Amino acid sequence: MSTLRVNRIGLEPQVYKGGKSTLCAGCGHNAISERIFEAFYEMGVDPSQVIKLSGIGCSSKSPAYFLGTAHGFNSVHGRMPSLATGALLANRKLIAIGVSGDGDTGAIGIGQFVHLMRRNIPMLYIIEDNGCYGLTKGQFSPTADIGSRLKTGAVNDLPPLDLCALAIELGATFVARSFSGDKPQLLSLLKAALAHKGTAMIDVLSPCVTFNDHEGSTKSYAYVKEHDERLEDVTFVPFFEDISVDYEPGTAQEVKMHDGSTMVLRKLGEGYDPTDKINALTHLTEASRRAEYPTGLIYIEPDREDFLDQLNVVEEPLANLGLDRTRPSRAALTEIMDALR
Repeated sequence: MSTLRVNRIGLEPQVYKGGKSTLCAGCGHNAISERIFEAFYEMGVDPSQVIKLSGIGCSSKSPAYFLGTAHGFNSVHGRMPSLATGALLANRKLIAIGVSGDGDTGAIGIGQFVHLMRRNIPMLYIIEDNGCYGLTKGQFSPTADIGSRLKTGAVNDLPPLDLCALAIELGATFVARSFSGDKPQLLSLLKAALAHKGTAMIDVLSPCVTFNDHEGSTKSYAYVKEHDERLEDVTFVPFFEDISVDYEPGTAQEVKMHDGSTMVLRKLGEGYDPTDKINALTHLTEASRRAEYPTGLIYIEPDREDFLDQLNVVEEPLANLGLDRTRPSRAALTEIMDALR
């Protein structure tokens, strides 16, 4: 008799899958969905405690393709951060994952993105970044590089937004970049992001096979592979596993997560320190000048208080609290009114 494979909470892989993808064959977004499914399964996250959030675009269709039994809400274009903030304030026990695109985040949703990052909302925020609007025939998005060319021959003459640099500057406490075609790196980063307490933003370069995977594009599979600058090799060890990582002294840096998990960063080339904010921003700027994409953990601040703790939000879901805890007493209202006179 064969035994079904289950994770640490006794759930089978099938529970973490979603519907059949309707995206283009070979789309990098599908590879990202597979890594999300694997990360949640291997970390032993209960899908019933997860809320999936998205806006509009090819990327925002992705939550339908993983964690089919989780809660889900597809918001209007660019407004997913507000929805995530409200959901987590109402129930801080939820594990939130937001999936957005470079247009949904960097164009119509840029104002919402700014305030999500500065508040350090405890959620995993994934940007599926292909440098174009794949749902509306491939126009340039805000992350398209100067000089990049569309299949139509049009050349982009506007500077790109570096969403990683923006997230670091605004206050995100976990910022990483990866490539949809790099399975080991992306999976390790997703696991670490799930263990992080605060805003974990991962910008995933995900070439559009229909509109932006040709010679002249700086978001094509070939270009990204040739210009990928790996900052480190990432190993993630969850708190429920024994920590037995083999590395040479002086070549690795351990980062402790708030839940006891450990990230081990094996340094490549010069020692890169992801806890140094100024260094992270400088490195992104210099890499941009070389037309390279730094991938790996770019910045982390594991000990900063998140938005819910700043507001002293109670542990119980607000909907479950009785009137005795949510309605101020007459004495409390009188005290407030007297203070305002």
